[in-house]
Amino acid sequence: MTLTLYHQKLPRLQKKIFLALLFFLHFSTIFFAAESFAVNRLVVKVGRYAGHGRLSSPSLHVCDHYSDSELDSDLGSESPLPIPSLGSALPSRRDFISAASTAASITTTAIVGTSQDNSLLQTGLRLPGGAANAAVPPPPAINLPPIGLGAWAWGDSLFWGYDPKNDGELRQVYDYATSRRSAKSGTSKSDVLFDSAELYGLGVSEKLLGKFSGGVAGSNNDDGVVIATKFAALPTRTKASDVVKACEASVKRLGGRTIDLYQIHFPNAWSNEAYWDGLADCYDRGLVKAVGVSNYGKDAMRACHSSLAKRGIPLATNQIQLSLLYNHPLENGLLQACDDLDVKVLAYSPLALGFLTGKYTSSDNLPKGPRKKVGQKLLGSNDYQNLLGVMQVIMKNHGGNTTMSQVALNWTRAKGTIPIPGARTVRQAEQNYGALDWTLTKEEERMLDEASAKVTSFTKPDDVPFAKEDVFTKLKLFDS
Repeated sequence: MTLTLYHQKLPRLQKKIFLALLFFLHFSTIFFAAESFAVNRLVVKVGRYAGHGRLSSPSLHVCDHYSDSELDSDLGSESPLPIPSLGSALPSRRDFISAASTAASITTTAIVGTSQDNSLLQTGLRLPGGAANAAVPPPPAINLPPIGLGAWAWGDSLFWGYDPKNDGELRQVYDYATSRRSAKSGTSKSDVLFDSAELYGLGVSEKLLGKFSGGVAGSNNDDGVVIATKFAALPTRTKASDVVKACEASVKRLGGRTIDLYQIHFPNAWSNEAYWDGLADCYDRGLVKAVGVSNYGKDAMRACHSSLAKRGIPLATNQIQLSLLYNHPLENGLLQACDDLDVKVLAYSPLALGFLTGKYTSSDNLPKGPRKKVGQKLLGSNDYQNLLGVMQVIMKNHGGNTTMSQVALNWTRAKGTIPIPGARTVRQAEQNYGALDWTLTKEEERMLDEASAKVTSFTKPDDVPFAKEDVFTKLKLFDS
């Protein structure tokens, strides 16, 4: 539905460009569980047109295995961008960013929305609490629950098959989670977390959360609900003000409520320092209560933490991929670095795109779409089958209604992280939250560690096409 609306508003040539960019953006999101594929391909595209070849930066080589004809399709069949040749040297920062802005402007228009949707961008929106945020030292960290709920599927039709007809069922999931908040601990006003992003359904996910929560009015008595969302670090966005404008648009889609946790969705090949200033500006204006990053490696996280600290603002979270099939943050020291800085970790894709739920047992019942190829590779590997076997033993140890999903979620919890699995049905939400009813023993955790360490059939950090290094500062951005 959202795609159709945007498509109707664009001129014919831009429609082709928009659809091509949108396809690659979503394809990367679903295959790698990381939504920056189109960003990197766009960087490669700009570099190729600018210098008639690849830029000499590792972060721009992620798509070298694609043909020129495939890259041409990214931006349509129009003539190359009028950018001076680079020769053997890197471009100036101004020229490079100008080129990227020209190439990516249509993508930003699609994600941010119509001019009507973005009326707040010209108003200088400032929510209550902004002056207090600037004058009073911030709290050491945001109060988060032991488990959250990811809302990527709430609006994503390409990968998760979102259909507006199912909004009623999503509302039931929301109501279940919020009712469980009052029925369980009851000691915290922040024990239900929903994680969204402006990229999820191009704003649909945020709009649904705004509708379900009652927005700023809080008509559903959801004062204790934490809503997190994310800024898309696209090439055309190069200034701190871009972060503020995107945040204002997200606030509006969320019904006017202050954002509890605002995150940079993924690192960009440039302008990262500007994004950190933008996060601080959002905090000082009272648009957000806490700030974080996502898919940041050790060095980038430390740099962001230091930048925010200069303005008296803590870096609250780093949202990274972590599961029994993707344990690299444990191996390379990223989790330890988060702990050293007192940065809480949100573990996305803790069920590894559903392949740790025990649902997909043969090639006959694999999910449709891009996940099918992932499943085919996993089913043919001994390391995956061995891991599932260990999980089944542990599941039986705890009896009752224990599920494979709960085993996977409790492993991420045992590592000190906050898993944020998705849920499209009340049954899925019940199973996810059921992980809080029991914990792994040390021996069970050791068994899972050993089985996880043997996995070689899932995505590796080098396969994930995030920008690995800032083009200009050479800051290491992504390591897992």
